[in-house]
Amino acid sequence: MLRRLLASTAAVIFLVTAGWLTTRGTDLPAPDAAPRHTGHSGHSGHAYTFTAEQAAAIVAQAAAPVRGSEFRADCLSSHRKGDDPIVFPGQAGRSHIHEFYGNRTANASSTLQSLAAGTTNCTPAVDLSSYWTPTLYKNGAPVAPERVTVYYQGITDHTRAVAHPRGLRYVVGNALAANPDQNPAARWSCVGRPESSRDFINCPPGTKLENYLDFPTCWDGKNLDSANHRDHMAYAVGQTCPASHPVVVPRLELLITWPVNGGGLTLAGTRNGVNVTDQPGYTFHGDFFNAWDDGELKRRVANCIVAGYVCGTDGNPIQQ
Repeated sequence: MLRRLLASTAAVIFLVTAGWLTTRGTDLPAPDAAPRHTGHSGHSGHAYTFTAEQAAAIVAQAAAPVRGSEFRADCLSSHRKGDDPIVFPGQAGRSHIHEFYGNRTANASSTLQSLAAGTTNCTPAVDLSSYWTPTLYKNGAPVAPERVTVYYQGITDHTRAVAHPRGLRYVVGNALAANPDQNPAARWSCVGRPESSRDFINCPPGTKLENYLDFPTCWDGKNLDSANHRDHMAYAVGQTCPASHPVVVPRLELLITWPVNGGGLTLAGTRNGVNVTDQPGYTFHGDFFNAWDDGELKRRVANCIVAGYVCGTDGNPIQQ
């Protein structure tokens, strides 16, 4: 937890001094009650634009110390495919290459029902969700993470938090970012060191590369998806969710560690409609498809998030 706090604090100092809170943006579209699978900025033909308010809110959340209200799932890389069941459902091979974590059955045709019938490499086994991010490459060769920790954190008005509904799915980050200031949701660092950056960081020998990816904490309370797979979710400003997204949910934070350091790093991505493997670190993004056992997720939210305890993978408070 201390390591996450140090990295988060360093991220804010770095971003502010670099002038990255002056993100240019336009107002986001209103939430769409009728989801349409038309693609999104992370995987289709246009870059997603964060408003300045959103960028500031994301960075502020990254700096928020987590002194309680947390549980986690420890996962591994399950498989690697050019699929995206949220953005390109039923279109196998349409997407750029993703690294899938957790549910072993995840593919382009995944549904809540298929995930619920599958198995997982996460601990706890009751988390049948699928999480995925672009594959990392070192000198052109794909590298699987050695560890993926999925934190569920009560950083926004935690006493009002509710469990994510089963089947909820959404995307964070910006796979088509043209520069670092267009993607405030992800940050790179080196294990054991406080420095961080939105682009790849050159980790010295003896360390490993890691990434923190922060998801929003406010849901519109109605839609499990939206046209761009984002607009049914929103980032809180301080402890307040916008009126359009009044339901507080725990923040997901993916902490992914790879057994690499140094340079030669790229990501899978899509440019000009072509799937490539040479994208910069500031295009990092991630997807979440919730398939938790509903009762177990609600128990963890009540006993850990709402009650204000740090819990282990079993969903019970860790004895201090």
